[in-house]
Amino acid sequence: MIHTYKLNGCNIVLDVYSGSVHLVDEIAFDVIHAIDAGEDREAIVAETAARYGVGEDEIRELLTEIDGLTAAGKLFTQDVYADKAFDYKNRSTVVKALCLHVAHTCNLTCNYCFAAQGKFHGDRALMSFEVGKRALDFLVENSGTRKNLEVDFFGGEPLMNWDVVKRLVAYARSIEKEAGKNFRFTLTTNGVLIDDDVIEFANKEMHNVVLSLDGRPEVHDKLRRTVGGKGSYELIVPKFQKLVESRGGKGYYMRGTFTHDNVDFTNDIFHMADLGFDQLSMEPVVCAPDEPWALTEEDLEKVKEQYEILAKEMLRRDREGKGFTFYHYMIDLTGGPCIYKRISGCGSGTEYMAVTPWGDLYPCHQFVGDEKYLLGNVFDGVTNTDLRDEFKLCNAYARPDCKDCWARLYCSGGCAANAYHATGSIRGIYEYGCELFRKRMECAIMIKAVQAMEKQN
Repeated sequence: MIHTYKLNGCNIVLDVYSGSVHLVDEIAFDVIHAIDAGEDREAIVAETAARYGVGEDEIRELLTEIDGLTAAGKLFTQDVYADKAFDYKNRSTVVKALCLHVAHTCNLTCNYCFAAQGKFHGDRALMSFEVGKRALDFLVENSGTRKNLEVDFFGGEPLMNWDVVKRLVAYARSIEKEAGKNFRFTLTTNGVLIDDDVIEFANKEMHNVVLSLDGRPEVHDKLRRTVGGKGSYELIVPKFQKLVESRGGKGYYMRGTFTHDNVDFTNDIFHMADLGFDQLSMEPVVCAPDEPWALTEEDLEKVKEQYEILAKEMLRRDREGKGFTFYHYMIDLTGGPCIYKRISGCGSGTEYMAVTPWGDLYPCHQFVGDEKYLLGNVFDGVTNTDLRDEFKLCNAYARPDCKDCWARLYCSGGCAANAYHATGSIRGIYEYGCELFRKRMECAIMIKAVQAMEKQN
């Protein structure tokens, strides 16, 4: 399978299964497209020569070059894994990551919050040290021979239970050597309660810190307000800048959400970059379609255009030595699509789980509170094994609707939660999200290809 497209003055040919990317001229672009369409080769020679006013021998020489790339496994390759007899449900899995909901409460009242202002449609609660300790033990016990384990302190707002977070980190450090494990911690915070103690501890123990900022003051403050109804931008931005500076500008992400109200979200990304932040992420809102901030069908093409604007501006700034990282454009073209990810998907419900303040286990944070997706708890383990087996099918090969999608090996089947909310099945697809993902991948591939070409020149 190949995917051909034009972007930023580039003619790009992606060989899907090998991951090879080719920047070609107009003639080669048309010829490769015609071959992919199954056209007769002699007809391709005659028609292309006539269209571009070149000799037929030149087109035949081009065909020979294309045949050479095909023989080398860089063009028109087949998916050698597609016909393997994978028994998805019986494949061996270990738990490698937990999302600890240490606080089902929040000090902001963000209108679009999928977690219902941190309560996850239930009661407000803080995780006790005992429950968190048992969650870490559960992770160790179910991680098999895997050495590196991931723990994300999440909410609501985890800084509202900061003492327990610190005690849990200390406990993990006390057992990791004997257990033969290495814990890597992430903190996701809205920033309201960041102080010197948080900064010092995070710099010592947190491998990554995710900071929530939606961009321009007027955009951020419209939906991310304090309990008292005030915008939070002026409160949190100086704290974020201090924390990021203290970390040497590393080990963090600014994570924003864009909605129907700021479809021009590139201006929010550029605003954050101009504030000095260079590790950026901006996610489309997840909410019911009837909410006023929900993205609409009319927004789709505008959003896709924004991704192109972002890609071109990133290249420009990078040339000027002012580059920044955008999470969704992080892609490595040297190794091709990850073989393991083709089978495992994102790992939710199998390798990755969310833990509520009471110790209940859910496939990920977006399923928390939906009793149909309760996997078990940290005391008894995974008791709903049928549900876990169902999540093993959330990958690039087990979703029928993904079969003909050129980007499926990069998303590995996509988000199970988005599929569920869009179709009622975790093995469905959220087509709106798929459209955005494909555009992001086109932009990401273009950026890397252009940068590689410029290095050669």
